[in-house]
Amino acid sequence: MNRLAKRRRILVALAAATATVAAAPLASVAAESWPARTVRIIVPFAPGGGADGSARVLADLIGPQLGQAIVVENKPGAGSAIGVTSAAQSKDGHTLLMGSNSMVINPAPNPQIGYDVARDFDAVGMVSAQPLVAVVPAESGIRSLADLIAQAKARPGQLTAGNSGSGTLAHIASEIFAGQTGTEIIPVPYKGESALMPDLISGRVAFGLLNLPSVAPHIKAGRLRALGVSSPQPVAELPDVPTLRSLGFSSLEVQGWAALLAPKGAIPAEGLARLESQLSAALASDTVRSRFAALGLTPVIMSRDETARFLQAEASRYAAVIRSRGIKAD
Repeated sequence: MNRLAKRRRILVALAAATATVAAAPLASVAAESWPARTVRIIVPFAPGGGADGSARVLADLIGPQLGQAIVVENKPGAGSAIGVTSAAQSKDGHTLLMGSNSMVINPAPNPQIGYDVARDFDAVGMVSAQPLVAVVPAESGIRSLADLIAQAKARPGQLTAGNSGSGTLAHIASEIFAGQTGTEIIPVPYKGESALMPDLISGRVAFGLLNLPSVAPHIKAGRLRALGVSSPQPVAELPDVPTLRSLGFSSLEVQGWAALLAPKGAIPAEGLARLESQLSAALASDTVRSRFAALGLTPVIMSRDETARFLQAEASRYAAVIRSRGIKAD
């Protein structure tokens, strides 16, 4: 090889090495500077409710810390599957999902659904929890969970259980109740809890396991009677109502929850770590505690790894109920 050719090879090698060294800091800066523009949180439900409220509170607090605006985009439909699928397919690096129980429930009765939680999402952290309340019409004469079970067994196949839609947490919870108590229920789905409420109050529907914010005003007004709450401890809004666990129904410790996720691989690891840190700090603040309390929510702080394990455990739990109770997709 002549001297000119050798020199040319050396220059090419040096150029390549220089490019490699230069590129590494640039990539690091790009990751560390996430986000570079407005961040979108997809909420797979209409405005209102625990997931939507959680997203809006956190958008206000975390956006300024990240140095970018955070906007909430509601994409309801198909029991949350439309919004969840849209988020899974968003690879712009600035899209997040405020997921809930329904995202891990839906795949069990719908094997053809267009997403897989573990495959398609990176967990950022848990956000909030919201208990269910076992309620009956105030005029029903049922004053305890024991009364409800006794009536259900005395009239097999006649106990109607209202829910906010087939496959929703309210539906799954009522099926868990039937399985544990050895009773038969007739699930009665509605298009949301607000649509159910008039029939529940009037007694056309016998009972329901429903979200705290939906039923608390009616309990306080004397239109509904609360028999138990699904949270680990009694709730401040209903201090005299026992927990279902304390009544011997630990399997009914079922809560609505919200979790923040990102499309798999779309946000750099450094960006996810930064977001996880800001999320934990926000959830520990007095501002979030007070604003969540007004929505009937409790902040829940978990790491990314803990959240991923929790989501998998929830998916397995609900899938077992769906199989055992023979629940089918609409």
